[in-house]
Amino acid sequence: ALVGMLLVARILTDRGPEILLTFQTAEGLEAGKTAVRYKDVQIGTVQSLRLARDRSHVRVLVQLTKEADSFLAGDTRFWVVRPRLDMSGISGLGTLLSGAYIAADPGISKETSGEFKGLEVAPIVTRDANGHLYSLRAHDVGSLDIGSPVYFRRIKVGQISSYTLDGDGRGVTFSIFVNSPYDKFVG
Repeated sequence: ALVGMLLVARILTDRGPEILLTFQTAEGLEAGKTAVRYKDVQIGTVQSLRLARDRSHVRVLVQLTKEADSFLAGDTRFWVVRPRLDMSGISGLGTLLSGAYIAADPGISKETSGEFKGLEVAPIVTRDANGHLYSLRAHDVGSLDIGSPVYFRRIKVGQISSYTLDGDGRGVTFSIFVNSPYDKFVG
């Protein structure tokens, strides 16, 4: 009985925090199998999947590792990585063999949280990226999309991270991210 109690105590002390993520769908997620990763290192596992009472979203319970307690920052972002084909190319090919996983981008906020709304689309720019965001205005989007490359002297130096229609409807404002060290050439 003492050995059993010691094992239970050890398991409880080695466990990390539990968090609740919400997504529109649970496509590709499996309880007990789907990993949560940061920089290709597993920092947690999906414990359960539940449909919300109003059926509008899926609630995903995740058990993080003890070392991943810094991912409780209130502005941490989570999204599901799946194979995807779009205008900017193919992404998530590694998931064809290993299956979908949840990726994380740690926050910097001092406030912590145990519940997060998952992103439906992976962010183009994560917090550990080196470079700068710039705004550009144009008359229309043309053939550009989120993730489209930005070139300087035919070298890819960045990409489009978002775009919005201007308030007056007369143009579009792009947000582009230029990677370091190429951002020093922006004047």
